[in-house]
Amino acid sequence: MALVKYNNNSISSVTATAGLSSGAMTLIKSQTASSSANISFVHGTSDVVLDNTYPIYLFKFIGVHPATQNVDFVFNGSTDTGSNYNVTKTSTYFYATHSEADDIASMAYEADKDLAQSTAFQELASLIGNDNDQSGSGELYLFNPSSTTYVKHFIVSSNSARASSVRSRNQYVAGYFNTTSAIDAIQFKMSSGNIDSGVIKMYGLSKS
Repeated sequence: MALVKYNNNSISSVTATAGLSSGAMTLIKSQTASSSANISFVHGTSDVVLDNTYPIYLFKFIGVHPATQNVDFVFNGSTDTGSNYNVTKTSTYFYATHSEADDIASMAYEADKDLAQSTAFQELASLIGNDNDQSGSGELYLFNPSSTTYVKHFIVSSNSARASSVRSRNQYVAGYFNTTSAIDAIQFKMSSGNIDSGVIKMYGLSKS
């Protein structure tokens, strides 16, 4: 977000704030899950903008709680405004974890969670518990999704409360949608069961 600085003289001269810069990050849409099968952001639907208006889009998922125990929070893209979420992806995935009992601590690349030219949903936060105090949170950056020249890169950082041997699990995912078609919709869901609760916010990031 842009930082605007003013000296003492300029602040004392301000009579209205409407013309001041609001920064480079704009909230486009916020959705709250309530026993939801999925949460989708589709360009042109319900005030969602997912085109060349912004070069970067940021999705923040906050306190995402599954209805089912020990499931993954996943996402996929669409090139046909949400008719299908099956875009080919190549990605990489690694994590760091530490248990509440202090008996498990590790960091590793996890080959079974990355994708190689796959249309499957990509894991963002893995093995989340459905206890009342368990959830997952994080953020996903999507770069230049409207390009019809290049692949579409994404970067993810997340943390979740893992169900088994209760632990913090910090996940890092990066990859690209291997298509030169525009990505015009993004869908989030659990690998099994509903999203019991949680909030997902979509932002557009401008170039300046």
